[in-house]
Amino acid sequence: MNLDFPFRFDTRGRSAETDDSSHVRDLIEQVLFTAPGERVNRPDFGCGLQRLVFAPNSDELAAATQFLAQGSLQQWLGDLIEVNEVQVESSDSILLVNIQYTLRRTQQQQTAQFTRGGTL
Repeated sequence: MNLDFPFRFDTRGRSAETDDSSHVRDLIEQVLFTAPGERVNRPDFGCGLQRLVFAPNSDELAAATQFLAQGSLQQWLGDLIEVNEVQVESSDSILLVNIQYTLRRTQQQQTAQFTRGGTL
């Protein structure tokens, strides 16, 4: 078992744990929404999608964001997952990210959706 993200306590007062599949999803979220420079001992870690919530929308920005996200996921989680597809949409103050990936250990395909910004 792995520690759950974000860190919390379970009903027994112990550190909450999660299964491997959920742990990988948590790792993907950390890569996508951690800004480079945010982690002291790993200044190049992360993708920084959070800062794009208020960026002007354009097809070029969407394409660049998709490549940035896919590259970061492959760099940091390439030993755990194979990234099949990344879709990034920005609408008003909401950023929607859809990731389709395959867990390398089990060859199980997964889809994860992340939302940042305002409320849906």
